[in-house]
Amino acid sequence: MAAKKSKSVRKSAPARPAPARPAKARAANAAHRRTVVPAPITPEDARAQLRELAMNLWWSWNEVAQRPFAALDPVLWHATKRSPLAVLTQSSPAALSAACEEPGFRLALADARAALAAELSRSTWWDDTHAKGRREAVFAYFCSEYAIHESIQQYSGGLGVLAGDHLKSASDLGVPLVAVGLYYRHGYYIQQFAEDGSTKVLYPVYDRATVPVRETGVTINCPVGHSNVRARVLLMEVGRTRVYLLDADLAENTPEDRQLTEGLYKGEPHLRMRQQVLLGVGGMLALRTLGITPSKIHLNEGHAAFAAVEMLAEFRAGGMSHAEAVKAVRARTVFTTHTPVAAGHDRYGVDMVCEGLAQTLAKGGISRAELESLSREKPDDAKEPVCMTVVCLRLASKVNGVAKLHGEVSREMWKGVYGAKKAKEVPITHVTNGIHTPTWLDPHARAFWKRECGFDACAPTARNKGWKRAASADPAAFWQMRSTLRGALVRFARERLTRSAERRGEGPIALDEYATILNPAALTIGFARRFATYKRAPLLFTDIERLAKIVGDAKRPVQFIFAGTAHPRDHGGQAYARKVFEMTRHPLLRGKVVLLEEYDMSVGRALVSGCDVWLNNPIRPHEASGTSGMKSPPHGGINCSILDGWWPEGFVAQKGAKGRYGSGENGWSIGSVDDGTFNEADAHGAAAKRDRRDAESLYTTLEKSLVPEFYDRGRDGLPKKWIARALTSASTIPDFFSTHRMVAEYVEKAYTA
Repeated sequence: MAAKKSKSVRKSAPARPAPARPAKARAANAAHRRTVVPAPITPEDARAQLRELAMNLWWSWNEVAQRPFAALDPVLWHATKRSPLAVLTQSSPAALSAACEEPGFRLALADARAALAAELSRSTWWDDTHAKGRREAVFAYFCSEYAIHESIQQYSGGLGVLAGDHLKSASDLGVPLVAVGLYYRHGYYIQQFAEDGSTKVLYPVYDRATVPVRETGVTINCPVGHSNVRARVLLMEVGRTRVYLLDADLAENTPEDRQLTEGLYKGEPHLRMRQQVLLGVGGMLALRTLGITPSKIHLNEGHAAFAAVEMLAEFRAGGMSHAEAVKAVRARTVFTTHTPVAAGHDRYGVDMVCEGLAQTLAKGGISRAELESLSREKPDDAKEPVCMTVVCLRLASKVNGVAKLHGEVSREMWKGVYGAKKAKEVPITHVTNGIHTPTWLDPHARAFWKRECGFDACAPTARNKGWKRAASADPAAFWQMRSTLRGALVRFARERLTRSAERRGEGPIALDEYATILNPAALTIGFARRFATYKRAPLLFTDIERLAKIVGDAKRPVQFIFAGTAHPRDHGGQAYARKVFEMTRHPLLRGKVVLLEEYDMSVGRALVSGCDVWLNNPIRPHEASGTSGMKSPPHGGINCSILDGWWPEGFVAQKGAKGRYGSGENGWSIGSVDDGTFNEADAHGAAAKRDRRDAESLYTTLEKSLVPEFYDRGRDGLPKKWIARALTSASTIPDFFSTHRMVAEYVEKAYTA
């Protein structure tokens, strides 16, 4: 519904920022300045201290630790995707000598080192609440990808982002967690768009000297098939959390075996299955060689299932019966499933898996029949392949989905594994995902909440009740903060679009257009995520003429910023990306819809901080959780989403509303849940009807509620109803939807239970 207008409200007021309060801002900045300049330092000492800082990825979520590298060479800092080691290795001796003479550089370096030392020495949530009687506890977290920072391309999307945030929160909370993964020579891939919008896939090879990993001196021989793959164990420090990465790109390995750590999610099923043997079996062998005996292992998605099989083989080799060994493994294993679609779970032929695990199965005396019983929904079905998720379900006592709705879907999906007639009998729970707020929160927003509401938005606690105070923030100051962040996003997008145009060889007229594209005062709506088909990126373009009227209103301008990647083999997802690209050049939408290429964490941070609205329109219930929408509210952004993934838990319906749909207290819901999409095999006609209905809901929400509310301004130029909704969003979402809460929940419900 459109906002009711009163005498004090005028429609379509120009979007102008509220006046700043410079005196207060200057005072806040002054409070962070040091007055004592550190003594001069030699370039050699400075280099050693900078390298020490760079080797602990605590800098990736603490701006104070990034500052000395930016001060050393600001141009190089941005050119290297803000990589401390790249800056350090590429800076000339002369540049370092000059920096050492600058008081500001010495201050930045001293402050960074002091901050890291203070962090690593303070008492933590774990120390205060769970450490007593558990001094030897250690929890091992297995995942195929980790997103720690955009300069370290060891991730593809949401699973890696969630895993990286998990590790950082474990560090902040002091949870004794170690992580296991693979070290990929060229990570995932770099995305570019060709002139026709098709996806260009680039596979770079990263210089190990610029990646903050240490040699442990440990190597393992991992049995993969009938050969042994040599892998060195590398250490990546993420605050307090140690991450052990296996690297098989060694001269003594065959070319085929070296491919195991060439890239993420590459190759045919046989290569992928062998990668998962290295991750699971090799990961357990690495921990054993390092002298680490985990109290629990946490398998984050089915890729790591073979870690539980290796543990089973060890118990069997130690004399346990099969039943005893299964019971022992289950007592020590936690499994998180992330996929609510049956086709998204890895499945391999039994012969292929038996060959890949041949030595492991032989060590434990595990028969083919026993493996089949562990890996099939119906063990007696000779045609059924090995399902990695089923292996995890049978070998873990603690199993969870990643949102309340996803837990419900998972219980229904896996009834057969548990022999249950009703979904409620299935022992799968849920731990709703969250975000690592310090990683994603813009420094301007963090300073705003501290200054205006008196709380630290990044406090290292399991819950942060300070967010409740957000609702009382001063509207004028809040709108100034939003205007600042939106303006920063527009500048960021212009730079990225101009760079992409230059790469495509476009001329000065086109470059001038990109340099001035987008309106820093216009309502800005963002859509950034993996371009999987179920996420329906092109849904917005169902009715071009209707959309053109929405974005083409000169008095109420609206603009959309898209970003995302599709798997190199996902032709459907790439077609969706191409569709969005084509829409950016449509005469009715040009300049109002843009698409940023090379989607990574830096693009994600810019979008979630600068967009006024975060759009999400997947096919319900195919979004297991999604976390991008959780990153917008801490910046004063508002969600407009299908009630899927985490949003059913986050959306607060308006008081007195008859349904859960439409305009809520803290955002908007689009579509409905009674559309039959729990059936994955919808006929084409039914799917098209569903898409049209959801698009209609989206357009109506934009026309009748969202756009009018943003532009209905009082005499002071403030959209009071919009600000109230945004502050309600900030006061109701960030506290619960954080990985601090999530990790604490894993500790209490799974790791120590």
